[in-house]
Amino acid sequence: MNFKNLKVAAISSLLVAICVAGRMFAHTPNFTPVLAVALFATFFFKSRMAIMLPLSAMLASDLLIGFYDLKIMAVVYASMTVPALLGFAMRNRMTAPRVLGCTIGSSLIFFATTNLAVWGFSGMYDLSLSGLTACYAAALPFFRYSFAGDFAWFSILFGSYLLASKLVSVLPSSSANEPILGRMAA
Repeated sequence: MNFKNLKVAAISSLLVAICVAGRMFAHTPNFTPVLAVALFATFFFKSRMAIMLPLSAMLASDLLIGFYDLKIMAVVYASMTVPALLGFAMRNRMTAPRVLGCTIGSSLIFFATTNLAVWGFSGMYDLSLSGLTACYAAALPFFRYSFAGDFAWFSILFGSYLLASKLVSVLPSSSANEPILGRMAA
């Protein structure tokens, strides 16, 4: 395995592990990294793998947490691909305002679609306008946590990447093909 493939595998595994840990360990409800990882993966990998990362993380964590209504799960999983799809749309034009817009849009779309699925499939609410309103009203406290989590994780992921890029750029470049870790150890 060459260095590039090793780097892709390591970063992919790390991102999936962050998502699984973010869902598994005690945390504020819905304050998870999954949507932010989907957007970051589109930026970092620039490939279809960006769609697979959040889905892999969701599947891995759901295997541990447990599964629930399959119709609702399908909507949740589909909603997890939205940031990656938005990222593909702006792939070569990623600017801070666009990424911010994708983060806001992803959070809103996830909130709207997943709660619509809860209303329609869970049996917890009347299938009426008042039931739909009650469903969204009950979900609002969770939305503020997921919205805050999306921004926090987005900041952590992109901030870490920018910091690492700055650190790597100041290292002396003895050979373009030499692994970064090899240069750091010298």
